[in-house]
Amino acid sequence: MKTDERRGAPAAGGFEKVSHALWVEEPAARYRMPDPVRTAAVRAVIIASVTLIQAMVAFLSTLTGSWLAFPMVLSSVASTVVATWSVLDVWVTRQVWNQRHGVISAPSSTARRLRRERRLARRAAKRAARAETRIRRGARTSRSAPRGATGPHAPTAPAGAPRAVPGQQPEVSGPRQAPASV
Repeated sequence: MKTDERRGAPAAGGFEKVSHALWVEEPAARYRMPDPVRTAAVRAVIIASVTLIQAMVAFLSTLTGSWLAFPMVLSSVASTVVATWSVLDVWVTRQVWNQRHGVISAPSSTARRLRRERRLARRAAKRAARAETRIRRGARTSRSAPRGATGPHAPTAPAGAPRAVPGQQPEVSGPRQAPASV
């Protein structure tokens, strides 16, 4: 079965009926490297290529018996050390980037778990702050004072006390406790 037949179109005898686009954009299999890591990788590739060129010149100079052979061998050894260091720099830069910015590729990522814990802690702190302001506000504005009593010397009842209703005896009971939901 041909591709066109699978799509439901009749099979094309030639190129006269092409039903799909010539250029199909496919998503990248891997994401682009972060800028610092890419910079370190380019630097490492350039240093490694210069090292290989130096080693080749040293080898060919040695075969021909040129005076340039000894200095090129010494510089090739030094370049090999620098190239190794630059490759390690790529690895270290990648690790530092992952630790600072988090690995988002896997659901079990440590960075994602830490962000979730920080977010939950922030929400809990906001809820506690909101509850505390609610309690403080309730203590300042007492609604249980008798009507008509205003001013600094007006009698006020505790925040949780029941309202006094004219013509009715107030309930006498033990100390009131705040509800558990606050």
